[in-house]
Amino acid sequence: MSSKIKRKILKTLFVLVLLGVVGGWVAWYKLLREEPEQKWADEAERFKYGSIGAEFSRGIPYWIWEVLPRVFPEYMPGPGGYKSFGLVWEEGREMPVGFTKQVIGFPRVANNCAICHVGTWRSKDEEVPHAVVASPANTVNVQAMLRFLTKVSGDSRFNASVLLTEIQRDTKLSFLDRQLYRFLLIPMTRSALQRQEKQFTWMNRPNWPDWGPGRDDPMNLTKYFMTTQPMDNSVGQADFPSNWNLQVRKGPNLFLNWSCDTPAVRSVLIDSALGLGAAPDKKSPLTYPIDNLHWKLKRRDWFVKRMEDLDNFLSALPPPKYPFAIDEMLAAKGQPIYAHYCAECHDVGAARTSKVIPIEEIGTDRERLDTWTKAAADEANEAVKSLGINRPNMVKNFGYCSPPLDGLWMRAPYLHNGSVPNLRDLLEPVEKRTQVFYVGYDVYDPVKVGFVTQGPQAERLGWKHDVKVRGDGNQGHTYGTDLSDADKQALVEYMKTL
Repeated sequence: MSSKIKRKILKTLFVLVLLGVVGGWVAWYKLLREEPEQKWADEAERFKYGSIGAEFSRGIPYWIWEVLPRVFPEYMPGPGGYKSFGLVWEEGREMPVGFTKQVIGFPRVANNCAICHVGTWRSKDEEVPHAVVASPANTVNVQAMLRFLTKVSGDSRFNASVLLTEIQRDTKLSFLDRQLYRFLLIPMTRSALQRQEKQFTWMNRPNWPDWGPGRDDPMNLTKYFMTTQPMDNSVGQADFPSNWNLQVRKGPNLFLNWSCDTPAVRSVLIDSALGLGAAPDKKSPLTYPIDNLHWKLKRRDWFVKRMEDLDNFLSALPPPKYPFAIDEMLAAKGQPIYAHYCAECHDVGAARTSKVIPIEEIGTDRERLDTWTKAAADEANEAVKSLGINRPNMVKNFGYCSPPLDGLWMRAPYLHNGSVPNLRDLLEPVEKRTQVFYVGYDVYDPVKVGFVTQGPQAERLGWKHDVKVRGDGNQGHTYGTDLSDADKQALVEYMKTL
């Protein structure tokens, strides 16, 4: 071979290597480069807007997320874009509470724990809502939002021509970014959402009960996403719990989750974050190989540290103080009534607090309890171990948890499924409790201690809860129902102080 031919071959190889290096760098920069997360003012702000690591596997390209409500308004619950899902959107913020925006190659939107754990209250309609960190997200309709994303993925307008035209109204993408969106991000996002629709078949069966604002079906979500358990006939809609002051929930033989499925705070945090996509999604073949490698090399250690930070923050976070006036004399009369009827199961350190109250005793709607099985717990534990994460195992119990009642005023409606609108109603015999009311409206009723659930505004802005619907029953927990009206009022007044 002549030296001239050798030089040509070497030049060709050099050009190919150079093109490969440049192409690889461009691909890394546009698809995988991670920009540092912004500095947060404090841990509360980080809780509301900071990443838990879900952007890599579950992140939606920001500009697609931004324009979807405008392209598909007919699939929204009402006007107002994403706010129509009841999301908490603080003034001056680009993103709603519970949504993260992180650059991994391109800006991606994902969720964090605050989507279910920041609620709001107002004293009147014209007041700006007060956001309460770590409270149940009482206005947020997560199921409606999930259904919106799956519906749009099946619409023929979810294509590059339509979406890029709409995106160009908001920003001028570069030529390279337009091609990236046209040929990769838009088709991949649509495919991912269509796969998600199949994963949610269980909750979209005909005549299946809806969750409504402030609730989800937590153990079926866990069962169908973390395990291979077959789809069954169980329903388990349940209120989002509060997660402030978690230090008092720690200790031997203490449980969390409504039916005592988890024996440790850290386990709850880990499993919730995994459910939001913070780890590799083995059901997503388009992203799993890269994501799995990235998880092993970097993100797993970051995730473990993030869960530690969350644990420390939520363990020390005090419950919110009742914001209205309290009749101190009446509350003092209610204290011994509380001590007699409630303290054994709800005072921190009491004999039955954070323990299993057998279903035969508590008598509340058992549907949520029956969604979870030992087989599901065992498989979920193995799935977490396969990710290289050590945490106390989930379990199966046969009753409901008796949690501490700190910040009780902000945890309405009551019982595990949100079937009793306020504390005053909870002290009524079952046959006298409200049968139909509306949830998702955040104006507060300081007399009955709960949110306003009746009247034109509650009906217009809220979601109808009917206790006759499967899983939504308001029976059980009859403690204190035989008290006099005066004693009930005193007890309610005292519980405002918790």
